[in-house]
Amino acid sequence: MKILVGVKHVPDTETEIRIAADGRSIDESGVKWIVSPYDEYALEAALRIREARDAGEVVAVCAGREAARATLRHALAMGADRAILLEDPRFERCDGLQRARALAAIAAAEEPALVLLGKYGVGTDEGQTAPMLAELLGWPNASAVCRFELTADGFRAEREVEGGREIVEGRLPAVISCDKGLNDPRYPSLKGIMQAKKKPLEVKTAGELGLEAAELDTPLLVLEKLEPPAPRPPGVRIEAPPLEAAERLVRLLHEQRKLL
Repeated sequence: MKILVGVKHVPDTETEIRIAADGRSIDESGVKWIVSPYDEYALEAALRIREARDAGEVVAVCAGREAARATLRHALAMGADRAILLEDPRFERCDGLQRARALAAIAAAEEPALVLLGKYGVGTDEGQTAPMLAELLGWPNASAVCRFELTADGFRAEREVEGGREIVEGRLPAVISCDKGLNDPRYPSLKGIMQAKKKPLEVKTAGELGLEAAELDTPLLVLEKLEPPAPRPPGVRIEAPPLEAAERLVRLLHEQRKLL
């Protein structure tokens, strides 16, 4: 079984983000870049499927600039068999549909039985790529799954919904996006890091996959401005006997914070 895993090149979630002078991008000085954490759950799921079957191939795919090679090398060090970089700096600002079209083009060429993605990529947090990709391919989709297994004739996935869990079943090929709690991603071993240097990393251009330049130059979603979050308002300390303090707290939440 061939499994395609989409990974995204993103800033470390513990990095202090500063906005660049253009007001539309981040200042990358001193920023550490990593695999988007939710994509690591997808990659770990793919590796476990291959190991359980003692056969198959895991292919990591990333769309971005040349620097994204480091993210793919990390995926190879975790255990992916090979990697594909769709290299084009315009993918740094593309929307979910453009990423879905890129992955659909790669899926058409690779013909995997399964495509695994993270629930969303850190930074955009929109969670649209997986269902859009499934629609473009005409495949079943289950998004934000916290439990997943292959069955004799397809897959069975569980996702958390308000008040319980939803079970989704379907046939392969399929597109699945993975949520936190699905597994505990492994750390690359020293042996894996050394082997990753020898594993194939193929670079493709948008043109080679049949993606039109106009599709990349005209995203449907345009980022116009970045702003840091508003400062958190100072806390309020209520010093009074318990009953009076509770009454004042309820009044404050209702009249000032509008939470009740």
